[in-house]
Amino acid sequence: MKNFNSQRVYKRREGEPNNEGRYVLYWMHSNRRLYSNFALEYAVAWANKLEKSLVILETLVADYPWASDRYHQFMIDGMQEKSEDCARRGVSYFSYLEPEAGAWKGLVERVAVDACLVISDEYPAFIQPGFNRNLEKAIAVPFFTIDSCGMIPLALTDKAPYSAYLFRKIVQKNFRDSWANLPMHDPLADLKVKSAALDAEITARWPQVTSAADWTDVSPAAFDIDHSVTALKYAGNRATALNRLDNFISKTLPRYGTERNDPDASAASGMSPFLHFGTLGEHEIVHKIISQQPAGWSADTLVYNGGTSAGYFGGHEYVEKYLDELITWRGVGFHYAHHQPDYDKFESLPDWAQKTLNEHKNDPRPTLYTLEELEGALTHDPIWNAAQRELVRDGIIHNYLRMLWGKKILEWSPDPETALAYMIELNNKYAIDGRDPNSYSGIFWCLGRFDRPWFERPIFGSIRYMTSDSAAKKIKLKKYLVKNG
Repeated sequence: MKNFNSQRVYKRREGEPNNEGRYVLYWMHSNRRLYSNFALEYAVAWANKLEKSLVILETLVADYPWASDRYHQFMIDGMQEKSEDCARRGVSYFSYLEPEAGAWKGLVERVAVDACLVISDEYPAFIQPGFNRNLEKAIAVPFFTIDSCGMIPLALTDKAPYSAYLFRKIVQKNFRDSWANLPMHDPLADLKVKSAALDAEITARWPQVTSAADWTDVSPAAFDIDHSVTALKYAGNRATALNRLDNFISKTLPRYGTERNDPDASAASGMSPFLHFGTLGEHEIVHKIISQQPAGWSADTLVYNGGTSAGYFGGHEYVEKYLDELITWRGVGFHYAHHQPDYDKFESLPDWAQKTLNEHKNDPRPTLYTLEELEGALTHDPIWNAAQRELVRDGIIHNYLRMLWGKKILEWSPDPETALAYMIELNNKYAIDGRDPNSYSGIFWCLGRFDRPWFERPIFGSIRYMTSDSAAKKIKLKKYLVKNG
């Protein structure tokens, strides 16, 4: 479309739009938001060009790995909020919540029958790439997926980056252009054709979808999922995300640069769950963070500095630290998964990491724990147990302790492949941001991805080594251990 960033458009099925179609269909499955969303912006632009209505279909399936009350409730919260927002604005929004595994098969294809074209989300990990591959084979109309994952379009890399340093170079060379081409804040404000009549017609034809759910009665308990992983105590909607972000900016951001690694300081932003589910986009967060830079700050003054982690963004050091975590470290995981389909397999590790781990595969392990013992936080290490309890209860682990958590699992498992399987299972079962490219980056960093060789030692080989004793000396843990003891 005119003035739309073509680097973010993936033409899954090309062709002319079906002019006999009734609407443009946007299938929302990854970037679950109505604001700062390139995919929704693209769908609105097509609807306006064709002078057709827009239909937004958001789906929540029950048949996905690690499905639980925790993940379902988070998405249901967001669906309710979007449903109410669209109802106020006269926009056709439909939700589908799969009651049991397999019930949703063919649903999107059936709703697409009357569409001029279909637009959906480009997302490089977990089950979403399979969603898009299956749909492009099943429909006859043009189908586009749109990358709204991060500041740096996935198309700007031609291979999987193997270090944050190399990816930071790409960020620095392209940030100014990305900053000049942010998504529209409220794309639905531009929608020309609104047709409430479509709502009754579509729900009559496809009774599985609804435009007016009684959300007070929607509970994860009604779905065929894991009920042992309980929902979190906060809502997974935009209002909660914005409130958390505003509190972080006003109360915590100035401390982020110096205290982010101390669990007792509680200096983390808490944005990872909302980023993972697409509740808030990276672009909107970056915009709010940069608004904290000193008066007169301008992207026009940014100068490429060769990938150095300090000095590029200028202004406040704490802003720069946070932007590096958000744009570089989150982005490198997305770009890696985009180019590396086996991003979640042991064989995707760098050659040096596989070699050294395999050379030490049969080293004696003084202590071994089963998956069940790890899950129950039944180890001899109080710091590790506290991190595991935090994960099970709150769906998060403090970022510094997440690294230690993974390193100790490597040390306590019979071999590296088993350690990786344990980490993926525990993380994806409990972490609210699990199954995310950034989450896989954290797991695989513990085994050498995005890192370099260090001093060689038993079990680890030349993989970076961490101990609980050294962590206790480096970071403040007293309050954390009491809370998670």
